[in-house]
Amino acid sequence: MKTKLLMSTVAVVASILMLTAPAHAERIKDIASIQGVRSNQLVGYGLVVGLPGTGEKTRYTEQTFRTMLKNFGINLPDSVRPNSKNVAVVAVHAEMPAFIKPGQNLDITVSSLGEAKSLRGGTLLQTFLKGVDGNVYAIAQGSLIVSGFSAEGLDGSMVIQNTPTVGRIPSGAIVERSVISPFASGDYLTFNLRRSDFSTAKRTADAINDLLGPDMAKAIDATSIQVSAPRDASQRVSFLSVLENIEVIPAEESAKVIVNSRTGTIVVGQNVKLLPAAVTHGGLTVTIAEATQVSQPNALAGGDTVVTTNSTIDVSEKDRRMFMFNPGTTLDELVRAVNLVGAAPSDVLAILEALKMAGALHGELIII
Repeated sequence: MKTKLLMSTVAVVASILMLTAPAHAERIKDIASIQGVRSNQLVGYGLVVGLPGTGEKTRYTEQTFRTMLKNFGINLPDSVRPNSKNVAVVAVHAEMPAFIKPGQNLDITVSSLGEAKSLRGGTLLQTFLKGVDGNVYAIAQGSLIVSGFSAEGLDGSMVIQNTPTVGRIPSGAIVERSVISPFASGDYLTFNLRRSDFSTAKRTADAINDLLGPDMAKAIDATSIQVSAPRDASQRVSFLSVLENIEVIPAEESAKVIVNSRTGTIVVGQNVKLLPAAVTHGGLTVTIAEATQVSQPNALAGGDTVVTTNSTIDVSEKDRRMFMFNPGTTLDELVRAVNLVGAAPSDVLAILEALKMAGALHGELIII
């Protein structure tokens, strides 16, 4: 009775919540996943046959081919060596979604392991797909779809487009065993944030408590929010369908500057700030200065005294080129200034590292 009352209350309040949620909020299902509800990777080793001479003749291909024939009761003498380039050994992999049941299908990817030039036109023979525990969870077989191709001339010249040694088979595997999920066990459900943040975790727990009542959810750490849940599996489905649509305003990210040193890409976070500093790098000079001003209102007009800070950033080089900004202290203005005077990405990176070491850059500098 208590559970039914709780579920009806959840449904009513959820409808109101969805209508009044702010536009910039995000649903819990978009920022968190449910602990224990996950996909599993499967991998297998098999043979692709029927290739138009683009296969391989290697020792392990021969061994795999002999093993396949032996499974069908055909034993080749050791003196007889298969001399066919219509066969290739391949790795087969797939991702098994949560709650998938025996008899359902999976898409699979097939990749050459040896010297095969192309898998175009080939057929994958029955291949067992195993999980990390060594058990077989699916069986794959079918004709490959290969988008790439290759062509070779008699003089040794070759043209290759895309990747001819990798193919896919849509619905090429049949699930034979399901994975046991802890979804219906225990008295709690746990949401794990995709980006760990203490503020977001607390806001998520507060949003759930506002809907369900106090102490129904609690933030365990910066990632996990534990929620009391019904034990009956069918009631949990309805329960989660409501919870995952609750909208939460995520906390702002910490101040970060992301630099890709290979491409010269620089991404500046919202809360990155600069302190007054002067930087000279080769022939390039960057100066950041601040001036404090006091705004005193008219005594008859009323109002409060306000202290404001005006900042100026100057950039100059030996050839006397100069670029001036409007007042501001954000790093994106500095980066634009350095780019406009023609500095190389390595120069920008060196300046950012120097500012960080000098304590003038308030934010985390991440180089990828």
